[in-house]
Amino acid sequence: MEVNKIIQGDCLEVMKTMEDNSIDLVLTDPPYGIGADSSAHNAGGKNGWKDYGDTDWDNKRPEKEYFDEIFRISKHQIIWGGNYFVDYFYPTMGWLVWNKGQRNFSLADGELAWTSFQKALRIFDVSRAKAMKDYKQHPTQKSLEVMKLCIKYADKHIGKEDYLIFDPFNGSGTTTKAAYELGRTFIGVEISEKYCEIARDRLKQQTLL
Repeated sequence: MEVNKIIQGDCLEVMKTMEDNSIDLVLTDPPYGIGADSSAHNAGGKNGWKDYGDTDWDNKRPEKEYFDEIFRISKHQIIWGGNYFVDYFYPTMGWLVWNKGQRNFSLADGELAWTSFQKALRIFDVSRAKAMKDYKQHPTQKSLEVMKLCIKYADKHIGKEDYLIFDPFNGSGTTTKAAYELGRTFIGVEISEKYCEIARDRLKQQTLL
């Protein structure tokens, strides 16, 4: 499969075409099924919420089949929102915590990622204010700095830096942008044409894609 590209399509169908263990690292932030998109829309831009439009992409979490394919095609995984998918995963030591450095806010103090690495839990301190400087274009867009820290964390445990990163739920493209800026090879898949174009535009700021 051609690398350093973003594919528009259903990631399940794309993954079914991929060989076992052909991906070194899946780094992704799937829909959690908590209606994050509709919450932002219903807030109407009030209380710090930005209206990204009324969509239905976060109405339900992906079925287990999606994660079965992720585990089949990849050697290692870092999956944000892992607390929403514990019934799909096996126990592991290597959880990651994004500490947003702000307490008693209307949103969560932090976020959790499940990883396949049987290593000590680690905490990333990246302030909510710093994350907001990434100019969010997606309701659940991850901080670019957080995704870079994920890749650097994986580097230590994979033992090399020249490996392939895959994001099956690429959204507005933070994973692929982080991979590019760190000189990694990547593939992103996103079902939404709108977010595919946003992700490609973010990369075109630095490279021809």
